[in-house]
Parts: sequence; structure tokens; C-alpha cells
Amino acid sequence: MNNAQSSTVASGLAWFKSSYSGTEGGDCVEFAPSTAVVHIRDSKAATGPVLTVSREVWAKLVGMAASDPRV
Repeated sequence: MNNAQSSTVASGLAWFKSSYSGTEGGDCVEFAPSTAVVHIRDSKAATGPVLTVSREVWAKLVGMAASDPRV
């Protein structure tokens, strides 16, 4: 995991936001998949820090969130 990813480097990526986030802002993350990793950032701070994880870690995170009854 790498949280030192520069926002400048990450700005050329295609970012995606959950369809559940709506247009009012609020608490949401955006993700940008690339060949080997997935970049994650706070949608309210697009120029802020970026968390970078492997595609395998991203898949596990999404799987855990999908199976959590509180979500």
C-alpha cells in the first residue's frame, strides 16, 4: 500500500465515484483503476493525498463492503 502517491501524477487517471453518492457531496471516495493498482481518494479533496493499493486488495475491500449487512 502506498499513500504517498502524488495528486499531480494521479490527476491524469479516469476517476469513478459511486452512483450512491448523489450530487450533494457528502462522504464519498473515488477510485481510478490502472494496470496493476487502484488509486483511491476523497471525492471532496481531489487534489489531496491518494491511497494506492493492489488490485487484489481492492477486490477484497469491495467484496467485504458488498457482503456487510450494514452497508
